[in-house]
Amino acid sequence: MNYFKSFVSGILGGVCIALGGVAFLSLENSVLGALFFTVGLFTICTLGLNLFTGKVCYVFQRDRAYALSLPVIWLGNLAGTVAVGLLVQATRLSAGLTARAQSVSQVKLSDGWLSLFLLGILCNIFIYIAVEGFNQNPHQLGKYLSLFFGVMVFILCGYEHCVADMFYFTVAGVWSTDVFLRLLVITLGNAVGGVIFPLVRGWLAPSNPKRAAVLK
Repeated sequence: MNYFKSFVSGILGGVCIALGGVAFLSLENSVLGALFFTVGLFTICTLGLNLFTGKVCYVFQRDRAYALSLPVIWLGNLAGTVAVGLLVQATRLSAGLTARAQSVSQVKLSDGWLSLFLLGILCNIFIYIAVEGFNQNPHQLGKYLSLFFGVMVFILCGYEHCVADMFYFTVAGVWSTDVFLRLLVITLGNAVGGVIFPLVRGWLAPSNPKRAAVLK
């Protein structure tokens, strides 16, 4: 596996999520904000870019090289979101977006670590639903509905997505050791949430091919 390419693809994935984050912060209506944030995952899936929260879901179905690429992708996502966040801060959009990002970030920074971890788990259950639906749904409309409903629900519910939070923290200008540690807790929650459904589905899947044929 080419880890440099994984990193660069991770940067582009982070940029896509950040662009969705700009749309979210720009809209007062929460439903519309959640809808247009989805442009990030939509672009990542259609272009085949790397996003930690999507890739981590399949870590137990892939090889060791795949697992080792996940921290590289995470760092790429961080670089991409921070880059867009800093660019936004240098534009006329800064005032409005910074104030909104600070409000969003304050909720996360005043929350308990267990709560952040659990909200991270819940978030990535929906990310798995979105990505797996896009990958496996045989209908074109179903593929994209999976993305939009999966992402919109986790945003409207207030769940924690580590890559989106990278962008919000950058625009808000609140990076610190405490913030970074909270981000790691959210990342761990996303990782746990992402593998729950694949592991349980794998356990539920019949191991006997003849039995599998009968159940179809």
